[in-house]
Amino acid sequence: MKISSLQENLKSGLFIVGHIAGKNINLPILNNILIEAKNGNIKLISTDLEIGITSMVRGKIEEDGVFTVESKILNDYISLLPNQKIDIIKKDNKLKTESNNYKTNIKGQEAEDYPLIPQVEKNEYYKIKINDFKQALSQVVFAVSTSETRIELGGVLFSFNDKNLTLAATDSFRLAEKQIEIKTNTKEEKNIIIPAKTLQEVLRILSSLKNENLSENENELILYVSDNQVLFVMGTTELVSRLIEGQYPDYKQIMPSTSKTSAVISKSELSRAVKAASLFSKSGVNDVNLDFPMGKNKIVITSASGQSGENITELDASVKGEDNGIVVNFKYLLDGISNIEGDNIIIQIVDGDTPCLLKGENNGQYSYIVMPIKQ
Repeated sequence: MKISSLQENLKSGLFIVGHIAGKNINLPILNNILIEAKNGNIKLISTDLEIGITSMVRGKIEEDGVFTVESKILNDYISLLPNQKIDIIKKDNKLKTESNNYKTNIKGQEAEDYPLIPQVEKNEYYKIKINDFKQALSQVVFAVSTSETRIELGGVLFSFNDKNLTLAATDSFRLAEKQIEIKTNTKEEKNIIIPAKTLQEVLRILSSLKNENLSENENELILYVSDNQVLFVMGTTELVSRLIEGQYPDYKQIMPSTSKTSAVISKSELSRAVKAASLFSKSGVNDVNLDFPMGKNKIVITSASGQSGENITELDASVKGEDNGIVVNFKYLLDGISNIEGDNIIIQIVDGDTPCLLKGENNGQYSYIVMPIKQ
């Protein structure tokens, strides 16, 4: 193998693939990145057996070949080099790199023992604008469960139809749902569960892409789905991941279809008041009270603990419906508030024993539910 590429191209590719090549004691070769030069393409490849990432790097191939070297050493070394051409040659069991007056030999391993990246057929596709997907994903992935007792809650539910993709995530205490438009060549409805770890890796890669350098076609993320794998195509990067098997709970059952009390309030004012109340909530309970006194057009936010004292904040709001109130976990409430778009938030409740619904005043595509703390 004999290739050359600019330092910035190699550095960018290594950043994309290097993150999942960690410390694997049982299979040390997984700590390596595979460099493949053939068919006119230079590819950097990594896998942790659950996720596989392939990134194409611009450069020149003088001699085809394939080799693996430790991710951290290669990444750290390339990052230190000036942004100039780097020549890379595989010689015996070493990777020889030369750039201006920098020369090094990095020990590596032959590629025969490197795991194969699963192939997903590129027949039925789902195309999504990258910025829309990044925003939607960040609005739901935080609500995924970190408990290992219910595996299916450790991922985000993707529900496809021929026009829209609905993302949903819950940890049983709160639920986030977002709908975005897609383009597809199939009318078949499909539900899959993608692990949160995979989606965080996708977000990391998307955040590294320079949008201004992407063409209109490249500004779309493409998904392909097989029976137990999903493939994300992002510009010149591909990420393949296993899916979570199992049935996602029918979360629509807990989404309130009606409300007895509805309020419209400033997002920034509500956030500030809830943060103030959080200082006086009971440790370990994180409880704050939201009260909607009838006819006053106010939301009263209170908290009290034997250790720190008590707090009462009255906020102006447009309130309709019955005299009502609910107690919720302030952390979950703040997560929802911060992810809702726009200046104002709509809060809808039925009673103190039923989930509380939050959504944006002008955007019906995002819904956030918080379960009540029952007294």
